Order: sequence, then structure tokens, then C-alpha cells
Amino acid sequence: MARPRLNLSLVLLIATTSLGSAAESTTAGTPDSVVSAERIGCSLRPTAEEPSDPSSTSAISRSEKFTARDHFKEDISSSATVRISWLGATFARRFVGKIEDDVGDVSLQSYVLDTAASDRDILAKLGQSHETRLADVWCLLQRQPSGSSGALRTGATPNIFYVRDAAGELGVVDAIWGGVGWEIGASPVGDKPRWPAGTRAFSR
Repeated sequence: MARPRLNLSLVLLIATTSLGSAAESTTAGTPDSVVSAERIGCSLRPTAEEPSDPSSTSAISRSEKFTARDHFKEDISSSATVRISWLGATFARRFVGKIEDDVGDVSLQSYVLDTAASDRDILAKLGQSHETRLADVWCLLQRQPSGSSGALRTGATPNIFYVRDAAGELGVVDAIWGGVGWEIGASPVGDKPRWPAGTRAFSR
């Protein structure tokens, strides 16, 4: 009795598909695509050379509260503490009303995405210290108020932070330099299929 023979083209197609699927599962969207970069220290407290000004929103004493709506405002004028050209509707709805306690010095770990990765992939790499605060976002923004070089990327790729909103729900805050000011957006965790390669993520 003759044994059935597989068509050679069919065999090659199956083999190619299997190899492609295996390569995709081991390279794209794994925690290995999120690479640790430098650790960054930042402070919202005034320096000795710059005494605290009660009317200023750039420097905040350790015991004071951080009120988001006092800092995150659309303003690209030369007098703006941080030039912000756009605040997204989701950010305005979920985060502008937030107040955070005990702000001051912070040490943030930065990560760079070598390949596109989802929130799930990034959070797996960041681990238990994945959460940051709006005060942390502001602390880094005020170091690059007009889009100068620094810890935050100023190209087309975003900087992302996992922050709890005013209701206590974890969300993703993203900041992109738009040429004349920072564009600040927000989205639910898992809402974006993948963040592009080059994205910089921050954790505590």
C-alpha cells in the first residue's frame, strides 16, 4: 500500500510559518525588549542658591502638596515654567485634579524599548517599583522646560510613566516634545497595543 506524500510546497510553507512564529514570539514584545538605562535623581525642592518663592510652581518644599492643576497648564510663553503646548482630554479628566503629598527628592530608573512592547511587557520588566507620580513627571519636565536635551527624549518617541489618577486607578502618562512645547497625554493601561521602539519608560 502506497504511503501518502506531502506536497513539497506545503512542507516548505509549514516550516516557514513555524519559524516565523517562533522568531516573533522570542523577539517582539518580551521583557527583554525593555532595557535598563541610567538612574536619574531629581528634586522639586529649591536649591540653596534659589530660595523658595511662594508664588513659584517650579520648586516645592518637601512638606507641601503637589497640586497637578497648578503645574500642568497649556502655556508656551517665554515665562512658562515648563512649555506645554497640549494637554490631552484623558489627562485633563483623570489627572489634572490629583493632589499628591510629601514631594521632594526622587530617584527614577529609566528604561529604553529596543523593540516595540506592550504595557504588560514593560510592567513585567519594571516590577514592583513601576509606579511613579505626577510630581516625578513634573520634576523631569522642569529640567527640560523648552525641549533641551536630558533624561526625557525630545524626538518623536514618547516618554511614559505609570501613574495613579485622581481616582486611584493606574494609567499611563506620556510626554512628547512637540517642537514648541511638551504634549502631555494619558491612556488606560493596555489601551495601546504596543509602544514603539525608542520609547523611554520611568519607574522608581
